[in-house]
Amino acid sequence: MATSGHFSLRIVTWNIHKGVRGLGLRKRLEIHSMQAAVAGLHADVICLQEVRRINHKEAAHFTQWPALPQADFLAPPGYEAVYRTNAFTKHGEHGNALLSRYPVTAHAHEDMSDHRFEQRGLLHATLHIQGKNVHVIVVHLGLIASSRQRQLAQLSKYIERDIPKRDPLIVAGDFNSPIAPVRWAQSALGHAKPETQRLSLKALRGHPTFPSRLPVVQLDHVFARHAKIISSHVPPAKDWARMSDHLPLIVEIQV
Repeated sequence: MATSGHFSLRIVTWNIHKGVRGLGLRKRLEIHSMQAAVAGLHADVICLQEVRRINHKEAAHFTQWPALPQADFLAPPGYEAVYRTNAFTKHGEHGNALLSRYPVTAHAHEDMSDHRFEQRGLLHATLHIQGKNVHVIVVHLGLIASSRQRQLAQLSKYIERDIPKRDPLIVAGDFNSPIAPVRWAQSALGHAKPETQRLSLKALRGHPTFPSRLPVVQLDHVFARHAKIISSHVPPAKDWARMSDHLPLIVEIQV
């Protein structure tokens, strides 16, 4: 919706846990439930982590494994799906994805792996929205604090190098930390308007997303530059916890 040259966007970030929950005999396929849930979000941009492109073992195990890659399977009708691989495994690969209601004019990937035990990366997509280029970066950072610090520094360098300073920017994803990304945003995106920055930090520290059944910590975040975060919330755990170990974070932004 546009007003006086501004427009609003609903942004969602969600770690989908590769579309599968449980272990052993209790393992179950949730990607079909996720498809309906994603459509029901009515979001403009959906940022996803732990998305499988292929996995031969799971495809053989589940008779209803989708023929499409998960990003394409989850995209509501009319949305464009962009996927880039972070990790290659014995049976397939997985990474970050972005589903957009608006045209994607370019996309890129950068490897953010800090050591050989964790394969991580960022997905950068440029969206064309009402005559503006809006950049969205989807990230999934590591489990080790020192790795995350180096990955955040790499993220800052990427933004400085590849994203025009005047263009709106949204950074979203699973940061695997409740505090470090907030401090990073305050520094790296500090040239945003002070009132926007204060609202962003205040709004996005208070929504626990993990573990989904009894969320106690916010590992998933959305930050914006040259945009104002209007509101943010996490849907009820009782409706979403079955599908993934993370709850989605839903944010309304005015650009």
